[in-house]
Amino acid sequence: MKSIAKFFLTQIFLLVFTVAAYGKGSHFVYCSEASPKIFNPQLATDGPTFNASSRAIYDRLVEFKKGSTEVVPGLAESWSVSKDGLKYNFKLKKGVWFQTTKYFTPKRPLNADDVIWSFNRMRLSSHPYHKVNQGTYEYFRSMGMGKLIKVIKKVSDYEVQFQLARRESPFLANMAMDFASILSKEYADQLTKTKKMASIDLKPVGTGPFVLDKYVKDTIIRYSAHPKYFRGEAKTKKLIFSITPDASVRFQKLKRGECHLIAEPSPIDIDLMKKNPKISVKEKPGLNVGYIAFNVEKKPLNNAKVRQAIRAALNRESYIKSIYKGYAQVAKNPIPPTIWSYNKNVKMTSYDVAKAKKLLNEAGYPKGFKISLWTLPVSRPYNPNGKKMGELIQEDLKKIGITVELKTYKWATYLEKASKGEHEMIQLGWSGDNGDPDNFLSVLLGCDAVKAGSNYARWCHKPFDKLVNQAKSLTSQSQREKLYKKAQLVFKEQTPWVPVAHATVFRALTNNVQGYEMSPFGTESFYEVSIKK
Repeated sequence: MKSIAKFFLTQIFLLVFTVAAYGKGSHFVYCSEASPKIFNPQLATDGPTFNASSRAIYDRLVEFKKGSTEVVPGLAESWSVSKDGLKYNFKLKKGVWFQTTKYFTPKRPLNADDVIWSFNRMRLSSHPYHKVNQGTYEYFRSMGMGKLIKVIKKVSDYEVQFQLARRESPFLANMAMDFASILSKEYADQLTKTKKMASIDLKPVGTGPFVLDKYVKDTIIRYSAHPKYFRGEAKTKKLIFSITPDASVRFQKLKRGECHLIAEPSPIDIDLMKKNPKISVKEKPGLNVGYIAFNVEKKPLNNAKVRQAIRAALNRESYIKSIYKGYAQVAKNPIPPTIWSYNKNVKMTSYDVAKAKKLLNEAGYPKGFKISLWTLPVSRPYNPNGKKMGELIQEDLKKIGITVELKTYKWATYLEKASKGEHEMIQLGWSGDNGDPDNFLSVLLGCDAVKAGSNYARWCHKPFDKLVNQAKSLTSQSQREKLYKKAQLVFKEQTPWVPVAHATVFRALTNNVQGYEMSPFGTESFYEVSIKK
């Protein structure tokens, strides 16, 4: 046992040494906040997974222009839409090669078969890979994509047609999201023959700018530049993710030059970072919301008055001051004010202990009750310190007779258990993926999202769902906006969450980093990044 332990300690030491050594020349080190859930973005909804998989390893038919929400060509060189809005034809670029790895060498470039295989895996229960690695497909299912996509037709080796069951205004933007990444059918066929199908999501092969070399859970991810990348080889030849959950430790690593960029710097450290001549701080208003979700399938949270009482009892202004250090604003809606259709007329719920006690009494709980709250185990753009927020919530709810037990789990476990509805109250949040209100309202609060596992409130409210589904079927943005604003009023009345904050997003990097630009979606792309010598 001692020799085994010694071996693993030696390996970790070597990996840490490698991180320091790779901080030179054409190597780039990113201090990330958490391990990826898996290496296939079809099976995830979290930022650490997207950064480690879809942004590094894969591409999509269409992409978002760097730093914006504009949809531009990706693996598809062009696309066309029929007059009735039900048929989308994508013409693929030729000569796009999947990555060569230790376990796979492609014999052909990407073609229509790969696109069809990738989407049919998510949409067809009969697909041989549909249930591989549990096959949750939260995003795909929460947006009702299985019902929306009627047929995927191969027009030619380099053209694919998606036939929709109804009009869907956000469809093109949705196709640029991480879940829509394209995998290799040829690689999948090889794994089927060798009976190693689970490796499709663990030993990934994509068309993206970086090839996965090594992954040690909770420690490090190493990548090499894909030499045949269709946009040209990345300037960064070696990309390293140094997994560092503690924000203060990330800051120390940045100061020592052990990493070039850190994820989610703590608001406490922002002023110190700005004063450091070797560090640059970037910031922008976050397309995000941090919230406390109520599992409405569990008593007493199935009672709207209980939920409203908890909302009134939380002193969210104090959270903004002590946790976000003022770099956020109190939230009242489930979408941020930076997104169109935000309803300014929704009245903010003020902190009111007397009102909270009155609502609890009306709900039949004059003496309160006991309940658990899951606190975030990692810092996120929408909540930099889940543990501290949990403690403040605990104190606030104690004032109205509610005893709160705080619980947490490792990030991947936290998400997995929450998607199954094992929690009572839970801290979570969301950074928008495509700039459309539907990305918040359907994905997080729609009825399809309950089954998919991304609606952590487990709240299926038909009047709300009808408004949101009707809105995304319209082409007029002004008409859609009216319906989304009505939906936000229903949300306020029903209170499946307490929206807590819309946070300013920060990134801290060393001054020798070139080509880095913050994404409006909070994800990271390192293809154009380099180190100034």
